[in-house]
Amino acid sequence: MAARDQRSLLKRFTTNTYVAGALPTIGGIMFGCDISSMSAQLSNPYYLRQFKNPDSDLQGGITAAMPAGSFGGALINSWLSDRIGRKKCIMLSGWIWVIGCAIQAAAPNVPALVAGRVIAGLGVGIASAIVTVYQAEITKPSVRGRIVSIQQLSITIGIFLQYFCQYGCSFIEGDASFRLPWALQIIPGLILGTLMMIFPESPRWLMDKGREDEALQILADVHGMGNKDDELVQIEYLEIKEQIALDQQSAKSYLDLLKPDVRRRVFLGMSEQMWSQLTGMMIVYVMQSAGLQGRRSELIASSVQYSLNVIFTFPGMWLIDRVGRRPLMFFGALAMATWLALVGGLQAGLGHEVTGAEAAATTTWKVDGHPSGRNAIIVFSYLFVCSFAVSWGPCSWTYASEIFPTKVRGKAVSFATATNWVFNFALAYATPPAFRDQQWRTYFIYFAFNIAAAIHIFFMFPETKGRTLEEMEEVFAHNAFTAWRVPPSVGKKTLADLEQCVI
Repeated sequence: MAARDQRSLLKRFTTNTYVAGALPTIGGIMFGCDISSMSAQLSNPYYLRQFKNPDSDLQGGITAAMPAGSFGGALINSWLSDRIGRKKCIMLSGWIWVIGCAIQAAAPNVPALVAGRVIAGLGVGIASAIVTVYQAEITKPSVRGRIVSIQQLSITIGIFLQYFCQYGCSFIEGDASFRLPWALQIIPGLILGTLMMIFPESPRWLMDKGREDEALQILADVHGMGNKDDELVQIEYLEIKEQIALDQQSAKSYLDLLKPDVRRRVFLGMSEQMWSQLTGMMIVYVMQSAGLQGRRSELIASSVQYSLNVIFTFPGMWLIDRVGRRPLMFFGALAMATWLALVGGLQAGLGHEVTGAEAAATTTWKVDGHPSGRNAIIVFSYLFVCSFAVSWGPCSWTYASEIFPTKVRGKAVSFATATNWVFNFALAYATPPAFRDQQWRTYFIYFAFNIAAAIHIFFMFPETKGRTLEEMEEVFAHNAFTAWRVPPSVGKKTLADLEQCVI
């Protein structure tokens, strides 16, 4: 009896819609660790000694090795997730990350370090492309936004934890100061790769493979407390069955991404991931141009930034299923454009060019002698972080995971995520020289990107809040440039309608 009770308790735990949706986002912690894994090492004397003081080009290659691997992982997932399933892909990403981090932590030279970072990036790329697909396919439509947006919260937590881990370890004497933070990154991968074994597979993937009884049972467990006759369970089951029957009328191919009813959504998913990088979120770390000097000042400024990023992701998770994806992204882009324009204007009006020893590697423009202006620049930068965290942070992952048909969802989300990594890689190289050469004008470049994103959202991104994944077919059947006119009733079907369709 005790053993049966324990199994029953475990099943209720692993099929709870919040738990099943949240656990895979440990992959987001890996993503966050990836983003900040080199931030505190660039001035670490033990790191520099071990790897022979890499110059800026070599260090750029070391840093970019991980997003390059992540790009490859995202593309591999486009094939792998349809072949072995969503759950096994998530498990695989965790174990690949463990191997990569172990190689990185033990690396004796630059080639080994780059190899470790590429392998770890491969794991992150697979996780970033499949976690939100799994979440979207297993959660209820009413809470899908907040569940999928946990991925962004996990990313910000990963950045936060890894940054402070690196800073704390920097006070250790010897190579452990940089090897220990890299070794500790193994922990989330171990947890993810192990615990996902006991969680259910995506019911939509199972249905696509002809395993309808298993799919119905999982839908009942996750959405209906085990009741297969629950109305929501039956509606979802019949919707999925109807859609997959249509999908299976032709063989699956990458060319499906170019079909008229899909290519628009592929374009939107890829462009949304592109805009999320071009918002300018990568530029707020540059506090030196505001006049901050000294390691302690930079630590405090960065600590506040990372803390705000975590804190303001929570209201975004709450708003996404109440306000909707479209308003959050539209007004978020306008808010970020406003803060960037104010920062750029203050920098232009109060700053001056610096040269020689006074100039940093990425800073040739500083605001000196204007404490009020400096403080305003810092505050506006923090408001920019808050605006991103409450809007584009959670929305960018959610929207791209829910707009595609089951037949191409794995491939399409992988291509969208790969776009994220391409621009992540490009901006990692382009932003520092942009600040060095264009100085305060760089803020207005990102200002223009945000305005363009807002216009794109208004005309072409319909609202997806509260809809099942199968209802997206009719939502995106409307004119591509009249997204604001799509009524909330489009695509809604009753249980009787679906029973008639299946019959």
